Amino acid sequence: MLELKAEPLTAEAFAPFGDVIDARASEWFPINAGRTRRHHDLAKVETLGEGARTLISVFVSQPVEIPLELDFLERHPLGSQAFMPLHQERFVVVVAPPGDEIDPAEVRAFVTDGRQGVNYRAGTWHAIQSVLEQEGEFLVVDRGGEGSNCDETPLSMRVVL
Repeated sequence: MLELKAEPLTAEAFAPFGDVIDARASEWFPINAGRTRRHHDLAKVETLGEGARTLISVFVSQPVEIPLELDFLERHPLGSQAFMPLHQERFVVVVAPPGDEIDPAEVRAFVTDGRQGVNYRAGTWHAIQSVLEQEGEFLVVDRGGEGSNCDETPLSMRVVL
């Protein structure tokens, strides 16, 4: 079983897998007569393939126990997938680089601080939603349309904080 210790999520460490969505670290400009700060273009949304379209959804996830035991990773080869917590929920992120095979030495685990979201690049292997402490609501932006956009591969892992 692959043992992973989740590290704090940073934009630099997560860059090979996608984007960290965090308004606290971004540039902004005023809109709405100066009453709103727009943190613009925080993640690259990818929708690949004919007939692709962008979906916006809300996922409600039940909390996991730590150590977190997982037995597979999934990927979405035709589009990115972004998760943004709506109520400062912390969550565990497990990722591996895109490719047909997963090298266990390249699997990484991160833990968010509750105000960070992630955007997995198209094809990035990742674990299922793993919210900590309490039920979590997440704004999710991903791809809809024709074509098979979810692959799973077995991999036994245990994640600790």
